Amino acid sequence: MSSLKLDLHDIFNKSSQIDSALHDVIRKACEKKLDTVEIIPGKGTGQLKKRVIRFLNEPGIKKLYSRYKTDNINFGKITVYFNHKKIRRIENVD
Repeated sequence: MSSLKLDLHDIFNKSSQIDSALHDVIRKACEKKLDTVEIIPGKGTGQLKKRVIRFLNEPGIKKLYSRYKTDNINFGKITVYFNHKKIRRIENVD
């Protein structure tokens, strides 16, 4: 399984860098046809995790991946799953 990991700990308080990093990791996963992206917002207050989930639910982003899962054991981790065959079919229909 091929994957990328994005750790947001170092930029947790830098709004524009967070947005850029999230867009970049999703774009790279699509370009390289990776299976998963692991996003680490950390535990903290939970605000950064909520922000990542809002980002993932944006319509333009949501169509690029299959699903995401929050980890019940490690609260500070979100795994995004890609099914590039399914995504390609959807894009061809549009």
